[in-house]
Amino acid sequence: MPVGEIMYPDRALRKLMKARRQAVILELVDRGTLDSQDRLRRRLHQRGFDATQATISRDIKELGLVKRAGDGAYQRPGVDTTSPETARTALERAAAEFLRRAERVQQLVVVRTGVGQAQPLAIAIDRAQMSEAIGTIAGDDTILVIARDARRAAALVKRLKHYAGR
Repeated sequence: MPVGEIMYPDRALRKLMKARRQAVILELVDRGTLDSQDRLRRRLHQRGFDATQATISRDIKELGLVKRAGDGAYQRPGVDTTSPETARTALERAAAEFLRRAERVQQLVVVRTGVGQAQPLAIAIDRAQMSEAIGTIAGDDTILVIARDARRAAALVKRLKHYAGR
């Protein structure tokens, strides 16, 4: 039975499956030309995810994917295609959904998420182009954010916790 057909009563597990599905969508978009939601749906099915057109449409919107001029393929938005306000809103939403803990160590910030949730949150941090952060490195459930200095690292922790409602 494909992964998407199972009904999960546990909300955390549904969030995990969503995060994994969205990570696979980003991987597929980065690897090849996907010019339709139907093609994306078929590729997801090959990877074990059965998703409806409505789910795929929501995922595309939440991930901020845009259609490329010329061939019409989906792509991650570039710096020039994402407004700062949209990127900040996406970060607020991602932090509220995925952030479990954030701790500062000197000028580094270690962010903990649920399993499979680090990538979407790291993408949101990178796209928001926050003045405190230089960049991110994400694993499965941990993100390392390199801040410009210890003071800005502390400010980043405070901001992420605020976005997460903590």
